[in-house]
Amino acid sequence: MAGLAESGSNPDVDLLYNINSLAKDAPRWFDRGMEYVGEYGLLLAMVLLVLWCWWSVRRRGGEGAASAVAALVWAPLAAGLAVLVNVPIRGFVQRPRPFLDHQGLDVLVQGKTDYSFVSDHATITMAMAVALFVVDRRFGLVGIGLALLEGFCRVYMGVHYPTDVVGGFALGTAVALLLSPLATALLTPLLKAVEGSAWGGRLVRARGAGPGDAVVSDRSAEERASAEERDLAA
Repeated sequence: MAGLAESGSNPDVDLLYNINSLAKDAPRWFDRGMEYVGEYGLLLAMVLLVLWCWWSVRRRGGEGAASAVAALVWAPLAAGLAVLVNVPIRGFVQRPRPFLDHQGLDVLVQGKTDYSFVSDHATITMAMAVALFVVDRRFGLVGIGLALLEGFCRVYMGVHYPTDVVGGFALGTAVALLLSPLATALLTPLLKAVEGSAWGGRLVRARGAGPGDAVVSDRSAEERASAEERDLAA
């Protein structure tokens, strides 16, 4: 398994060289930007996207607010669990980084000494994107776009083979999607308890959101109408 891509005459290696060659032709400032984006920026963007989705769900309210927030809580948990699952996979496959077996790559990030398959960055971003998609398709599609860009960046930077990225996408999707029903079922009661508490209710539902507030408003309207009828009768 360690020699999964030792030959330079296969599509995986050919695509690696084709994408990484773009880094050689790009200005140095652009490569530095891709290095930051691929290593840190897209992970941060994914976290911010999850927070944005949480803010939207929280303001929307509704009876399903607790379950929706529970599904959002699952997003980072799914990413963390997928990375843990990747630990034995990496140890079993033992695939060296591409720059160790292939000459002439423009490596933008130095110091990578762990195994290459599968990509943690691709795994994390896709797991969070798929978990987002379960909650809200619009946010999920944006997240999937960010994950695909992350995968491209990892190959562009010369630190992963394309199949490392594809494997990360598959692992992240499998963990986030297959365990989503169980995770949501376990987390929803907890989030409902938080919703009903005085200190944590706004983490699930914004002030003024939700059917409960509508019921209060309807009762107030009925009370005003009854008062007006009593005044007219008097």
